[in-house]
Amino acid sequence: MPAVPHDEWLRRAEAFQLSGAHHIDGAEETGGGATFPVVSPRDGRVLAEVADGGAAEVDAAVAAARRAFDTGPWPRLAPAERGRALLRLAGLLEERREELALTVSLEMGKPISDAYGIELRAVITTFRWYGQLADKLTDESPHTAPDALALVTREPAGVVGAVVPWNFPLTLAGWKIAPALAAGCTVVLKPSENSPLSALLLGRLATEAGIPPGVLNVVTGDGPTAGRALGLHPDVDVLAFTGSTAVGRHFLHYAADSNLKRVWLELGGKSPNIVLPDAPDLEKAAATAAWGIFFNQGEMCTAPSRLLVHSSIAERVTEAVVRRARELRVGDPLDPETEMGALAGRAHLDRVTDHIRHGVDEGARLRTGGDRFLAETGGTYLEPTVFDRVDPGSRLAREEIFGPVLSVLAFDDLDEAVRLANATDYGLAAGLWTSDLSTAHRVSRALRAGTVWVNCYEEGDLTVPFGGMKQSGNGRDKSAHALEKYTELKTTWIQL
Repeated sequence: MPAVPHDEWLRRAEAFQLSGAHHIDGAEETGGGATFPVVSPRDGRVLAEVADGGAAEVDAAVAAARRAFDTGPWPRLAPAERGRALLRLAGLLEERREELALTVSLEMGKPISDAYGIELRAVITTFRWYGQLADKLTDESPHTAPDALALVTREPAGVVGAVVPWNFPLTLAGWKIAPALAAGCTVVLKPSENSPLSALLLGRLATEAGIPPGVLNVVTGDGPTAGRALGLHPDVDVLAFTGSTAVGRHFLHYAADSNLKRVWLELGGKSPNIVLPDAPDLEKAAATAAWGIFFNQGEMCTAPSRLLVHSSIAERVTEAVVRRARELRVGDPLDPETEMGALAGRAHLDRVTDHIRHGVDEGARLRTGGDRFLAETGGTYLEPTVFDRVDPGSRLAREEIFGPVLSVLAFDDLDEAVRLANATDYGLAAGLWTSDLSTAHRVSRALRAGTVWVNCYEEGDLTVPFGGMKQSGNGRDKSAHALEKYTELKTTWIQL
């Protein structure tokens, strides 16, 4: 984190200005002239008026991406050249890191220390990693009879539509854009209408890095209009989406109603975090549980929103989590000391508080939090919230809240813990705390989740894939496996 004090971030926020034009074919485009306001959850201030794209703007962006793929240089460059372009983009992101961090913090309420130290670190690392990987992929030549030669090649899939949410606007965009570009595809990115400014800046930096016009386009607008147009577009070959399960269903319908494009979905979660009595460090387990649910204001698909604790240690662990929740520094996202900022907007705050009211009505015990906070600022803040005595069949235990709300459930044996953990429509992530290696292996295999963390949470790097099971989606971001989403396998059989 740079040594930028709170008052300097405030000064920069007052002077903040950023163009809200689409980025299409390497240039700014205002589209039809309609705009929508981007409101900061920090204080309710309008940050910018952003172009409100629809079918015409999506058509223009897809046409640019189609030209760049069909006749442009990008898919035909040597992989090492594409890799160098991605590395140049990573370098520009590093140079503009403070500006990008400020943009993310203002548009979605993330603490500036997290925006700079976590979000920007992640997206820079992503472009560097895929830039370094681009020329290290190999095709196959299976063994055949002596009179034939077989080749299995991976070719870029074409035009990729990427639709990403507001909670990690740059990281999740990077997880899709970087492997798609490394593979030789072209991209149309549709960011969330809550957080379009950082994505627009990313598009402009890509052009500045020398990525050819049309290779990365950014169209802003809402989901039912711009997102739908992208999902239905017959010239989009692959659609990659991160967001809610409900919207993911729409994209599957759009594909079926258009050209049967491949759709890759990373959707919601209701992740269990299991603490056994033999956990190597119960205080660390409790502190990590609290950090996991309150990090990024709980606005994470992997958030460990269900804390499953053995009944013999349930009260001890719950008290430790409650203590940490009460100590958490909630406040201005531009204060480097802030640990939890504002929720993404008024409508989202209302949805989260509605879940809290239902939890009380359903009989769960509210241990701490639950109230709006700092309302006088004009921002959308909420106290860190912990429930225990949660009914496994209740909304608190089953529905994704996407906010700083923890549900604690007690269990008596390991089989019950696994049943509770798997008693959800989702299957994105899970945590397990134990000192027994055999237990770690057995439970990890039994949990229906794409990622299982043992004695930690939210750890990993670009070498491992990320994605879910069940209604948490399909396909994988991160790692070399992400390239599988953006390539087509071709068999060439040569009779000698």
